[in-house]
Formats: sequence, structure tokens, C-alpha cells
Amino acid sequence: MRQTLHELAVGLLGTVRDVAPIAVVLLGFQLFVLRRRVPHLRRVLVGFGLVLVGMVLFLAGLDDALFPLGRLMAEQLTDPQLISGGQSRPLAWSDYGWVYLFAALIGFSTTVAEPALIAVAMKAEQVSGGTVRAWPLRLAVAVGVAIGISMGAFRIVTGTALPLYIITGYVLVSIQTLFAPRSIIALAYDTGGVTTSTVTVPLVAALGLGLASTVPGRNPVLDGFGLIAFASLFPMMTVMAYAQLGQWRAHRGRPPEPVSAVVAPPQSRPRSRPIPHPVFRPDPLPRPERISAPAASENRTN
Repeated sequence: MRQTLHELAVGLLGTVRDVAPIAVVLLGFQLFVLRRRVPHLRRVLVGFGLVLVGMVLFLAGLDDALFPLGRLMAEQLTDPQLISGGQSRPLAWSDYGWVYLFAALIGFSTTVAEPALIAVAMKAEQVSGGTVRAWPLRLAVAVGVAIGISMGAFRIVTGTALPLYIITGYVLVSIQTLFAPRSIIALAYDTGGVTTSTVTVPLVAALGLGLASTVPGRNPVLDGFGLIAFASLFPMMTVMAYAQLGQWRAHRGRPPEPVSAVVAPPQSRPRSRPIPHPVFRPDPLPRPERISAPAASENRTN
């Protein structure tokens, strides 16, 4: 008990040292740049205190539960007796199927519960007026993290080079950006960053270090890190793919326009004839009457 309290006190001092620059910046700008008093000062101070206590308890939970649990799961899943079924034979990358499945599931579940992703998804739904839904966005990001961490576990098992995966992935992201809707590109890039936050990073880092420590021929320093890079890369792909799929379904489900609504292009549009202006024409003069021949002879005799 005394040791636990000592660890909490040390953690509190470290957390105060880490949070102090944030408080100095915020209060400095409020008092010396904006030159205004801090609104609701008591509430702000209570909030800072809750942040300090929450961070201390969270870091203590990481050290006592999440990191050991992730390392323990990696050691158990890579046990040669479990993988080979008690047979003494060399192991191949295809024998680690449970490792890939566990990595995908732990990546999906931790991402769904990520507070930073929940906040970004709620703000995206508010700003877009409901066009971007929070829950489907979180699912798309979680699927990307699951794929990324599973592929990162495959890289650790096989021992292949990390830059090969990362460079290829960002090339694919660049190509996909050219065809994705413009309204989703910035959000997709941001979701790649919010996935690597308080819940995902501890378990993913512990999983990577545990795999690199138990897989034969792997070095924890060289192979244990890199899973977080996969967790940041693949959500960008899945979010843009989700937007592209929605756009394709919208265009596919749109009914065809009637023929009368189709407007001909300017080149093929018939030219309208000008309206003729009325022209004044005077009435024709009356022609003189012709005299017949018998009437002419009667006039001569008279």
C-alpha cells in the first residue's frame, strides 16, 4: 500500500510538470495578449485538477494492467507449443493466424473506444449537418486500424523491412486522394492521427514489443516498434474508401433524368428565327377602267 501511494505521488509530480506548460500558455495568452480575466476561474481550476488526477490514475493503470496484459497475450499466442500443437517442427508465417486475428480484434476494439476519435467524429457530424455520421466514421477508422495492426504483426513475424510497407502505403494514399471526394480528404487525414491516442497506443505498443520478444530471431528494438505507424496509415485509406463507396452508391441509386429535362448543348441548340418587324405598305392606286370596243364605237358616231 505504501509503495502504491509512493508511485501515485511520483506520478502526480510528473503529471504536474507535464501539464504546467499547457496551463502557462493558456493563462499567458488570456491575461497578457487578450488582456481579459479568465471566465469561470473556479470551474477551470477544478477541471485542471480532474485532468491531473485522471492522468495519474490512467498512467498507473497502464503500468499495472495494460502493458503487462498486452505483453502476456503476445507471449501466450506465440508459444511454440500452442502454434505447432505440440509438434517439434519449424514454424512458418502462416502458423501465426491467431496472432493476426488477435491484433486485428484488439485494434478494432480499442479504436472504437478511443476518446479522441469519438470527439472528432461528433464534431464532424455537427459541422457537416449530419452528412458525415459519427458511428459509421468510427467503424471505418476502426476497420483501418484493425487491418494496419494485423499487417504490422505480419511484418514482425516475417521480419520484413518497415519502410517497404510505409512507403507503399503512402503512395496508395496519395493516389486515392486524387479520386476521393474533397470534403472527406482532410477528415481522413485527421483520423489517421486521432487513432494513436490514450487507449490504442499502450496496448498496441505492448503487443508489438511482446511479439518481437517472443518470435524467434526478432529484436525488440528493431522490430518491436512500428505498429503505431500502421495504425495511423490505414485509417486514411478506409475513410476515403468509405466516402468513395457512399458517393458511388448515391450516383448508382439516382433515377435517370427524363428526356424532356435534358438540355441540348449550345452547339446543337437550334437557332431561333428573328421576329419580323411590321413594314408599312401603302394601298395600291386604283387602276383605270378599260372601255370595251362596242362602247368606243358608239362614242365615235355620236
